[in-house]
Amino acid sequence: MNEITMGFAQVDITPTASVELAGFYRPDDHSRGILDPLALQVLLWRQGEESGCLITIDSLGWTVELAECLRDAIAVLLKTQRDHIMLCFSHTHSAPNAAKEPAYFKQVCAQAEAAVRQASMCLCPVKAVWGSGENPIGENRRSDPDAMDRRLGLLKLTNLEDHPVLILLRVSTHANILFSDNYLISADYFGRTRQRLSRQAGCPVMMIQGASGDIRPRYCQQNTRWLEVHSYEAALHPLPSSEQEGYRVESLQALEKTAELLTEAAWAGLRGLAPRSITSVQMTSVFCSVQASVPDWNQAEAIVKEAWAEAGIDGRAWLEEVRRLHQEGVQAQHAVIELQLLKINDGGLCGVANEIMSNIALQVQARTTPLLFFNGYTNGCSSYLPDVKEYDAGGYEVLWSNLIYFQYHGRVMPLDRDTAVKLADAAAALWRTRSEEEKNAKKLENKRTDW
Repeated sequence: MNEITMGFAQVDITPTASVELAGFYRPDDHSRGILDPLALQVLLWRQGEESGCLITIDSLGWTVELAECLRDAIAVLLKTQRDHIMLCFSHTHSAPNAAKEPAYFKQVCAQAEAAVRQASMCLCPVKAVWGSGENPIGENRRSDPDAMDRRLGLLKLTNLEDHPVLILLRVSTHANILFSDNYLISADYFGRTRQRLSRQAGCPVMMIQGASGDIRPRYCQQNTRWLEVHSYEAALHPLPSSEQEGYRVESLQALEKTAELLTEAAWAGLRGLAPRSITSVQMTSVFCSVQASVPDWNQAEAIVKEAWAEAGIDGRAWLEEVRRLHQEGVQAQHAVIELQLLKINDGGLCGVANEIMSNIALQVQARTTPLLFFNGYTNGCSSYLPDVKEYDAGGYEVLWSNLIYFQYHGRVMPLDRDTAVKLADAAAALWRTRSEEEKNAKKLENKRTDW
């Protein structure tokens, strides 16, 4: 069996000029300075002639099309295929909108290629172990606050002498402690947690956003709940400077508290984890055909009326798009969802580009193992994905957000009611198939050894 080696690299992707941000509904989305830097990190693996990499990016998330551009470029660089390149976005709401900032996007892609080259220069044998702690920083914003995937995913990599070389942390909580009154570039709590945990562990830290479509930060400035539905109004009528400063201080304190608690939880989960040799690394994708049904005209008008009354969202452009679809006889908009798996020994990350809600990850866990972490924001960010219960509940994530972001997602409605079940089943089937293939390969290797 060929030896498995891994390498890590990190680059700074903070923009050097004012850029358009992504994440909030407000009239002016341009940045007004930098609070803390944005990072792009690479974990590269190689086994014989086969290689692949995990790339984490501080961004709300790119369109799938932009993500595929970078994945294809890295695949060419590594002489591999697209499904061996996984992008995971932190979902910070204080980073550039790559779709509106082509120069920035081009710059990040160049930096990503440089980081991959750097990681390939420091490949070495490593040991690995998966673990799971408890997420102390999130709460459900649509139902019972405690209804969420509380697993804090942990992957510890060490050298052959058991000295840590990398910690990977997966957490399901929106990265928007800094809310719509913030115009400073920031990685939100991801950046501060990486710094804290890195100092404590003595090695770099990567972070993965999990199933957080309905999970908000527990700690935030006092007026966040109001801003969630009045961000546009608040931008048009800003508070007095003294009040703004008070909320700014509260948000910075919330960032520090969140990073502190998350670091403590991760450190507690890492205790006692004993890495072992890596015998298998697999990265692969399957594709699911899904659709989003176009609403009838009465439904569409009701959605627009509700979004305006409840959140001040102007749905006129969306309504015109619905009208166009009706005129062309389009009853449903179709999509192909890529579901990608990175499996290392007995644990892994599995993801889709959607903002998946927490219960979907729990459904996948129930069908597989607690060490398989199902995530959104993987290879893009393409609309919320609710489970059946949340689909029926409607609201911002399921309905109103489409009035703002349909131009990026290419759909005027969420994916149909049964989509989450289909994807959870596909994730579980992919895990079982790859696990069975791994077992069979080991049996064959043992037979060869016996011969």
